[in-house]
Amino acid sequence: MNVIIKQIKTIERMDQLIRLRATGAPETFAHRLGVSKTKLYRTIDIMKTLEAPIVYNVTLQSYEYTKSVGFSFGFFTRQQRHKNVNYQSV
Repeated sequence: MNVIIKQIKTIERMDQLIRLRATGAPETFAHRLGVSKTKLYRTIDIMKTLEAPIVYNVTLQSYEYTKSVGFSFGFFTRQQRHKNVNYQSV
């Protein structure tokens, strides 16, 4: 699989787990994604560069968003965009 596509798929999966507040500790999160902890931290840094408000909640033992955000990547027709806004919020 193309490296860029693989990275996007990882970010999409991370976003899903963060929204569910089901990431677990960093070691668990990395294991769920099938990546190293180093790769996990690098990807979190990329997401933060893209303005994702991610923090680790020690009490919940999970990463979470501090604000309601949406993430969507892909192509769609303009007509689909207006009919099916594909953003989820926390």
